[in-house]
Amino acid sequence: MSELFWQGIMIFNVLILVYFVILNGSYLGLGVVAFASLRKHVARMKSIELRELISGAGTPPVTLLAPAFNEAPTVVESVRSLLTLEYEDFEIVVVNDGSTDSTLETLTEAFNLKATPRLPTAEIPTAQVRQVYRSLRHPNLWVVDKENGGKADALNAGLNYCRTPLFCAMDADSLLERDALIRVVRPFLEDERTVAAGGILRVVNGCTVRHGQVLQVGLPRKILARFQALEYLRAFLAGRMGWDAVGASLVISGAFGVFKRSTVVEVGGYATDTVGEDMELVVRLHHHLRKKGEPYRIGFVPDPVAWTEVPEGLKALGRQRDRWQRGLLQSLLRHRTMLFNPRYGRVGMVAYPYYFFLEMLGPILEVMGYLAFIFTVVSGRASPEYVSAFLAVAVAFGIVLSLVSVVMEEFTFRRYPRWRDLLSLFGLAVIENVGYRQLTAYWRVRGTISALLRRREWGAMERKGFEVQESARPLR
Repeated sequence: MSELFWQGIMIFNVLILVYFVILNGSYLGLGVVAFASLRKHVARMKSIELRELISGAGTPPVTLLAPAFNEAPTVVESVRSLLTLEYEDFEIVVVNDGSTDSTLETLTEAFNLKATPRLPTAEIPTAQVRQVYRSLRHPNLWVVDKENGGKADALNAGLNYCRTPLFCAMDADSLLERDALIRVVRPFLEDERTVAAGGILRVVNGCTVRHGQVLQVGLPRKILARFQALEYLRAFLAGRMGWDAVGASLVISGAFGVFKRSTVVEVGGYATDTVGEDMELVVRLHHHLRKKGEPYRIGFVPDPVAWTEVPEGLKALGRQRDRWQRGLLQSLLRHRTMLFNPRYGRVGMVAYPYYFFLEMLGPILEVMGYLAFIFTVVSGRASPEYVSAFLAVAVAFGIVLSLVSVVMEEFTFRRYPRWRDLLSLFGLAVIENVGYRQLTAYWRVRGTISALLRRREWGAMERKGFEVQESARPLR
């Protein structure tokens, strides 16, 4: 091969090193900002009696919207979890999105459902609603049975039957802690400009559950799920907390977020032509409210917890990450006029470019960088300085970021009280950067290709249900 070719390869390798420095440096910067913000938040919450705040400000009624498709193994425990929430005025609307398993029958048997008329309050187009049911045991529990239309369509159907000023969008396989709703609603009480607020997701695999409540927190048994437990800590405690601290939150998880109903109806509800309806809605809210010149706030609260089941197999996890990347690409390209547009403030000038160049396009550069590194080493053209620099910015830097996330967890919420779990998290922070991170990058590249090919499939996840224990004290 010619020297000109190798010069091109080395220039590309340098650019990849620069990319890793910018990527991991951005992560580290967000982590530092997030850690300072977390410490302030924890100290502040110690001085606040949450229930007094709620009672003094008045509890805004909330409707929990839980789309369900083939969730028979977990849906009853999830609904039981919702029914035990410590909140004064709330309704639960489970939307059965044309399930082909026994989801509806399981709900009917567990909660004694009866067909009951309920007038819609909005007219967002959805797949046909077959019937609306109400629980004879729990008057605040409703089930909307409809033809399959996807998660966004199911959320829109639930939104059409929502009667409260706020709604909480979540997954039917998630478990909310008893005070989660009180905590996630707090931003709406403290700042009337708030239109959306998200809580934190934690991995329920490996935890013990009874009557919809997590009794004992533990790490998953399978290594893939353990990696995800660490990922969730990093994504929420460092990532989303950091973006909230700089006032540029661009993502609220579809598994746990509260929204102002009138504003979401005003923008047309959830988009049904994307697999990333949660992010797309948040970006659209920014887009819409900035164009109107209306003051608003979209934030993240780190202490309201929703526990969610994560995939434990390679195929299911790969499909999930493929879908997440497609949703990211669809959301960003749809609202690309926000990119580097000062009209959209910090979102347009900081958060949007970060997600566009580092999250959307980054995995392609990352995979190409790994391949170029391997090719350069195998060809004998890699200098010791280049190898050291690559391992430092691509591997060691990533290890530091993961370790920082574990330290943030330990110094703030300490949800993993056992020393063996904490040591395991530290170990995972090291080994995830060799193998698992590269596999995740590959799945994200595959998702980018899927998005460009306009693939719309969701990708099923096998639900194994929660580890249930019949006698133990619930967490406080």
